[in-house]
Amino acid sequence: MLLATSSAHGDTYTPGSKVDQDFKKFAKSFLETHCLDCHSATDPEGNLSLADLGPVNEVNAAVWKSVWAQVTLKEMPPQDVADVGVVERLQFSDWIVSELQRVMRDKGGFQANLDPDKGNFVDHDLLFESLPADIKLMPTSSPSRIWRVTPQEHMTRLNALINQEPEFNAEKPGLRTQGDFVPTNHGGELKIYFGTDRIIKWQGGTVAYATAVKSTPAILSSPRAHGLENYSDFSTVNSAEATQVFGVAGDIIRYMARGPLSIAKPYQITDDPKSIEDKMKGDLRGLPTSIVYSTKVMRPLTPISALFEVSEFSDEELREAIRFLFEALCFRPPSELEEDGYFKMVEQTIEKLGKEEGLVLGLSSVFLDRDALFRPELVQKGKADRYGRVMLQDWELGLAVNHALRYLQPDDQLRQSIMDGRMRTKADVKREVERMLADDSVRKPRVLRFFRDYFDYDLAGYICKDTKALGETGAAAGTSHYRAMFDGTASTDRLIELILDEDKDVLKQLLTTNKVVASRGDNIYFGQRRTREEEKASVAKEKKEAAELAARQAAEKEAWLKANPGKKPPKPPKKKRS
Repeated sequence: MLLATSSAHGDTYTPGSKVDQDFKKFAKSFLETHCLDCHSATDPEGNLSLADLGPVNEVNAAVWKSVWAQVTLKEMPPQDVADVGVVERLQFSDWIVSELQRVMRDKGGFQANLDPDKGNFVDHDLLFESLPADIKLMPTSSPSRIWRVTPQEHMTRLNALINQEPEFNAEKPGLRTQGDFVPTNHGGELKIYFGTDRIIKWQGGTVAYATAVKSTPAILSSPRAHGLENYSDFSTVNSAEATQVFGVAGDIIRYMARGPLSIAKPYQITDDPKSIEDKMKGDLRGLPTSIVYSTKVMRPLTPISALFEVSEFSDEELREAIRFLFEALCFRPPSELEEDGYFKMVEQTIEKLGKEEGLVLGLSSVFLDRDALFRPELVQKGKADRYGRVMLQDWELGLAVNHALRYLQPDDQLRQSIMDGRMRTKADVKREVERMLADDSVRKPRVLRFFRDYFDYDLAGYICKDTKALGETGAAAGTSHYRAMFDGTASTDRLIELILDEDKDVLKQLLTTNKVVASRGDNIYFGQRRTREEEKASVAKEKKEAAELAARQAAEKEAWLKANPGKKPPKPPKKKRS
């Protein structure tokens, strides 16, 4: 074999390299030597004959995929009956991959070798043991790629456009502030809400309120329920999701422009609910018209809202709005080409639909920009090192660093570093990461997200509780424990922050600590303190029940003695310990 000859002459092989060999001289020889004894044309094992298998093409690609999987997993040829060298097996596997990628390039491609779920396809002996002398590894690198944003990231970006959050207060570090992720509601749903900071009155209870308030649920989906295993599957935005994004975009643009006027009747916006009592008659529970909004402006005022407040605006004012919206959604400024493209699009929609609807439709298109839904790592510029690797730089590197810690846009210092060309080296990364980690005013919710995904403690609210049994302990009746469980997620977040702040044996502390952060909501699990009257009534009830039991037992004993004269009555059964 050529491989053995190469190795004998001191050559080395780097796994993953392109194998510059053809089928006849290389692959066919491997099949004949190691496979055809069992998979010949006559009575082949597994009913799979490889005798007539030719060069990789569209027709036989499925067979070659199966061969690749079996060879890579070292299932075939069996190690106990075949003398296949490590390098020989790796080269044959890499040759199949390169051929499948070539043949399937225009047919959906071949990417099974890159699937994170295929971790077992990596040779674990090579991964954890000493490498053979004839294998030389390339320095580590990642392929160019784009990451789809997670549902939480996407919702946080949208929420920042319509809701203002308080600035960070070092004296109250556990409170939600600007830059934190959008929390789930008490039903465990991830939603953003419109205008809740201006609601001063509504009809009905919690359910009616939740139904009446305008909201939108998470749009981007995940094929798996939760946890770190999600991330390998964040790759696409399907047509249904794109349609929903576009629809929600229109609602957000309108709210940015008009506030509650975009979702309510004008009379619902008043600081004096009594003045509109004649319009709020009847059972309006759960209806949007059951809500009263204050006149105070609470939403972020942006260049978008400025466009809707005037009858005419300049080209520069429109461009400023486009730049603002693009960076709010994509986390970077638009290029000149991108800005011009959206400018022309908005001009066209205004011409066809009029100013207001044209603005809504044209600006909504920015929500579907690639970088509003994906974070690219395409390294389209930069100088390759001697191994062909190109380091991320500028916005791609800056956003990768930002993504590791935050859900919102880069802060001013990181943004300026990117703009100044100071995000291109490892030293640049170290400088910015250390700065942000040391600055408590820079919110870092992705750190908590990691621990949520690792421990799954934010799933506690979905755990079914025995409401009846909980009520019998003296704890609050009803379903308030569900709310307490979701509130407990925030308490656990705070506990983790405290442990991280100590920065001592973090993982050990997280796994073994007996500390808790408790809130008032946790009181429902500890029952309620009874009044003296309740205690007296409880004692009297117990005494009465004991007296009735004693009288009943005495009567039963007397009846037994009459029925069994001269006999000794049986002893009463012992009480079982609970």
